[in-house]
Amino acid sequence: MYKRNLSKWVGVAFVSLSFTACSVPALVQKSASPEVPASYNNSQDTTNTASTKWQEYFADPNLKALINTALQNNQELNITLQEIQIAQNEVRARKGEYLPTVGLKAGTGLDKVARYTNIGAMEANTNIDREKEMPEPLPDFLVGAYAKWEVDVWHKLRNAKKSAVMRYLSSVEGKNFMVTNLVAEVANSYYELLALDNQLDIVKQNIELQTNVLGIVKAQKEAARVNELAVRRFEAQVLSTKSLQYSIQQRITEMENKINFLIGRYPQPVTRSAQTFNDLVPVTIQAGIPAQLLENRPDIKQAELDLAAAKLDVQVAKANFYPSLGITAGIGIQAFDPSYLLKTPESLLYSIAGDLTAPLINKNAIKATYYSANAKQLQSVYNYERTVLNAYIEVANQLSNISNLEKSYSLKAQQVQALTQSVSISNELFKSARADYMEVLLTQREALESRFELIETKMQQLSAHVAMYQALGGGWN
Repeated sequence: MYKRNLSKWVGVAFVSLSFTACSVPALVQKSASPEVPASYNNSQDTTNTASTKWQEYFADPNLKALINTALQNNQELNITLQEIQIAQNEVRARKGEYLPTVGLKAGTGLDKVARYTNIGAMEANTNIDREKEMPEPLPDFLVGAYAKWEVDVWHKLRNAKKSAVMRYLSSVEGKNFMVTNLVAEVANSYYELLALDNQLDIVKQNIELQTNVLGIVKAQKEAARVNELAVRRFEAQVLSTKSLQYSIQQRITEMENKINFLIGRYPQPVTRSAQTFNDLVPVTIQAGIPAQLLENRPDIKQAELDLAAAKLDVQVAKANFYPSLGITAGIGIQAFDPSYLLKTPESLLYSIAGDLTAPLINKNAIKATYYSANAKQLQSVYNYERTVLNAYIEVANQLSNISNLEKSYSLKAQQVQALTQSVSISNELFKSARADYMEVLLTQREALESRFELIETKMQQLSAHVAMYQALGGGWN
């Protein structure tokens, strides 16, 4: 009889296992495609600027000091470092889930059983010790140890731990990506600040030049060579240039405070040498080959690790359809009198049990978790492909940008030289009454604008080289 019942329950368990194992929904899987073009503009040079450390890439000592301070004090970066610690703790928690849990427990209690019950009647006829009757109400003292363990048959817990490890490594790459962006942002802000300093110097020089010309115009008015209109037009130009000076000074203040915010300090002057701006020569960029982006770009590596974690999450969600095996055990001593606790084996108790549970009906919650895990995996695939595509396009854009800015800067430098000479020529012609005052005004305005544009182009050149270094995946190591 016992063997038949056992066979019946084993058969039920086997049928349940087969049913749950066969009822896992099948979903369409999509693999990420990491292929990238073989080269940039048919170049096969494998030398890559991204391998250069930022300490070697940036030569300005003031800029190096700012970047160092930013990497230590930037609040957003420090927040990310704590996220890494949180991810590391998650790995520790997941690791503990597939190991046995062992604990100790001790307890005491008091129990009064009714006399006219089966337990009360048995206690009334029980004589534990001739010299000591069973007390009433009955105390209870217990000291023991217990253990619980879910046997990881389907590797659900191990995969969850591996997924946590992948997300921890992803958070590390996220920190590296933030470091790259932080280094680039500090460098760009620093170069823009130098450009503003030079623009302010140009404005001050123009104010002095225009003031001198205004004096000449006033003298010529007194000599009846020009009228009041010319004087007023030159005065207006001087006032406009002075107004521009304060606008640039405000931008300088804002840029200094932006740098102060990035490096985690309250507003104060930023140490710099504005005179070196025109002497700055952008470093030579070597893009290497696109395949190196997969190794150097932290955001690509982060997307790849997130994809690996998402795949493991699908396996964890899939394992929820299968039966789980749990084992519990305990051992200890228990008695109604503390003096009996050490009297073994009478006070000794122990237990061991195993349970097999499997979802059978109403698995909507498990299915929803599985579908969501699969959808997140597809999201991770698309995100990985998008990140690789974006990285390639960023490098391609910056390569073109660097080339075009180099040609533009050369032409604008020639334009500045020509207009600077025309300012002197127009002033001499105006003094000898061979040029109209409007020609002098237009020439000065064009010369000022061209010098501004030259500085702006130089700043864009430096920013393009910083952006290229960032796009290649440099700056974090």
